[in-house]
Amino acid sequence: MAALLLVFVLILSAILLELEETKEKQNLVITEYKNLKNEIYEKLYEEFKDDLGKWGAELERSNLSFKFNEPDVLFSTNSSVLKTEFKEILSDFFPRYISVLRRDEFIESIEEIRIEGHTSSEWIYNASEDYAYVENMRLSQDRTRSTLNFVLEQITNENARQWTKSLITANGLSSSQLIVNEDGTENKQASRRVEFRVRTDAEKRIDELLKIIDE
Repeated sequence: MAALLLVFVLILSAILLELEETKEKQNLVITEYKNLKNEIYEKLYEEFKDDLGKWGAELERSNLSFKFNEPDVLFSTNSSVLKTEFKEILSDFFPRYISVLRRDEFIESIEEIRIEGHTSSEWIYNASEDYAYVENMRLSQDRTRSTLNFVLEQITNENARQWTKSLITANGLSSSQLIVNEDGTENKQASRRVEFRVRTDAEKRIDELLKIIDE
């Protein structure tokens, strides 16, 4: 009986030790992720703080999203052709953006650079909700492809260009992520935007840890 109790105690101790090690590893990865995200944010903000206002842009710390929020500057209504003013902004913004992400302390941790196109829920008068969503999906996809094509042309260094091409994606999201007012109504102006987001490998490691914990 004493032997069985000893075996049980040893097994329980091993399980508890494994859980503690998993928790410590999880905390370490989360801390690294937070630190990395904050460092990227600080460098991006330092680089672009004087441009955000004149570009009608904002940089979010929480998800490293660089948002261009002036739809009248970006594209004409129902068009995927970049306006001249937006081209001028992107030609200034994107090479500097990539330069920050390719810094020695960040380059190995960048998993994905996302271009996201967002629309309001509006389409033509009397269009059904589903029809508007599908048409706005097409439009947002076309806009992100146009943006992707243009920004890649702004990278003149071949190594930087190849690195960027290996990581960058164009994502049209239609009206799936609307911006809402305080009263819960749709902010149609703010919903029409283009965002650049960074995803790091720390997020991937957190996902892997969560899968282990769930097993």
